[in-house]
Amino acid sequence: MSNTNLGHQQTHSREKPWLASYPPGVPAELPDLGYNSLAELVEKNCERYAERKAFSSMGKSLTYRHLEELTRRVGAWLQSLGLKKGDRVAVMMPNILQNPVATYAILRAGMTVVNVNPLYTPRELEHQLKDSGAKALFVLENFAHVVQQALSKTDVEHVIVTTMGDLLGLKGHVVNFVVRKVKKMVPAYDLPKAVGFKQVLSQSRQMDLKTAPIMRDDIAFLQYTGGTTGISKGAILTHANLLANKAQISLWMDAVFLNKKRPEVMNFVCALPLYHIFALTVNSLMGIALGGHNLLIANPRDIPGFVKELSNYTPHVFPAINTLFNALLNNKDFAKLDLSSLVLVMGGGMSVQRPVAERWAAVTGTHICEGYGLSETSPVATVNPLGQSDFSGTIGLPVPSTDVDIRDDDGNSLPLGEVGEICIRGPQVMPGYWQRPDETAKVMTPDGFFRSGDMGFMDERGYTKIVDRKKDMILVSGFNVYPNEIEEVAAAHPGVQECAAVGVPDDHSGEAVKLYVVKKDPDLTAEDLREFCAKSLTNYKRPKHIAFLTELPKTNVGKILRRELRKLAN
Repeated sequence: MSNTNLGHQQTHSREKPWLASYPPGVPAELPDLGYNSLAELVEKNCERYAERKAFSSMGKSLTYRHLEELTRRVGAWLQSLGLKKGDRVAVMMPNILQNPVATYAILRAGMTVVNVNPLYTPRELEHQLKDSGAKALFVLENFAHVVQQALSKTDVEHVIVTTMGDLLGLKGHVVNFVVRKVKKMVPAYDLPKAVGFKQVLSQSRQMDLKTAPIMRDDIAFLQYTGGTTGISKGAILTHANLLANKAQISLWMDAVFLNKKRPEVMNFVCALPLYHIFALTVNSLMGIALGGHNLLIANPRDIPGFVKELSNYTPHVFPAINTLFNALLNNKDFAKLDLSSLVLVMGGGMSVQRPVAERWAAVTGTHICEGYGLSETSPVATVNPLGQSDFSGTIGLPVPSTDVDIRDDDGNSLPLGEVGEICIRGPQVMPGYWQRPDETAKVMTPDGFFRSGDMGFMDERGYTKIVDRKKDMILVSGFNVYPNEIEEVAAAHPGVQECAAVGVPDDHSGEAVKLYVVKKDPDLTAEDLREFCAKSLTNYKRPKHIAFLTELPKTNVGKILRRELRKLAN
């Protein structure tokens, strides 16, 4: 412990090198957060920007006035069920208008949002609902069959089912017909007690939202992540955590407009899923804080459809991940778009590759600014100065009120230039994992730093570069994948004697899962195993490559050596 504290004192006795590299006008410390809760942020800005568009999807827009009304009514309806302050409510939807409506309704009612990936399998969904203790769940009908399979083993008492067309007006009938009958995207489900989203809106017409006394330290979101092990855990994000990160990003953005004209209304492209912390903060919260307009992309994998949407929009802010930038660049129609309006293009979630960054700059005329963060840091911890004219290849500088320290395994601070674990302290860092003090203790140091599990070094200008990961986590298109989880699923196949999963480089997704297997059944095929894993693992977690070995490399005590398998894979 004394070593840790001594190291900490050594670090902070010298000047924080990053401050000298700060963009003009950016303060070292955050001023006041400006709001007491996210509910207050939403209410005040819905009033301030009432006539502006807040969110658009499939050609339909919600104004801030309409957003205020819908969130007030849905929040009141949740309260009418007997749900109280602090109760957890899950949201399982892609980027459609109902997503921000449900999210901000939950927050305004004083409750906690549990973001759920709509592509989860019943096993993954059941774990998250049970672990969070969610009492209610909003789900798009396309995924209701998954809810049906998981529901009986959870505490969820209320399910609200919405359709793609629910907030699209008359066009919604056509959209629903196409989704259900033409594309057959809604598998049959049976949830007899479920309530329709439109039913909620009609029932809540005369209801009043009771103002919940929300404190800054109250829990706003449980953001599920693997943390440093394979068990999916809820990172506790308070209202203060997210308000702080919003304020940190705002100060960083302000510096861009010292020598650039600020658009009257900031248009955001929201192609990353809102259940992911990057889009939640950088798109949704920042959009509302600035009175901006978010274009919601429900299916960013449909690149031609996405490009068509972009052609009717004047984007200013575009957060994305490397795989999405790359996919757009490989679409011939993307190059024809006029993207001269772009002011900020932010890359996160996974490393932005230099060739992609350079092509993006050549095609769009705007550079990708890379940042870094995690679910546990709300997420932004470091970012490059926005609007810089070249690609730095680093994750940038700590944002205001944030300390980054590079430490060795014993918790001692390392000199500039030496590689160690990137540790982060600031007002955006979570207080801990939901009901897991043991896991919290593994990642939080006695002096308040979060141990990221990423290895890197800081240069003399205060820029940090990631060189590797300490943990065995695999990063697939910006999503954390944990070998333990893959192995547990695959090992349940009767034909598998033992197995181990590692990450291997992948041109499309950065990394992909490779599974090494020792057979129990000599007739077992890779295809058999792929089909088996698909039942329990969502798409990005599934093994892309499967190789069979006669034995796995192990230590003297029998622990599987994943690093040896990584060498074998490369």
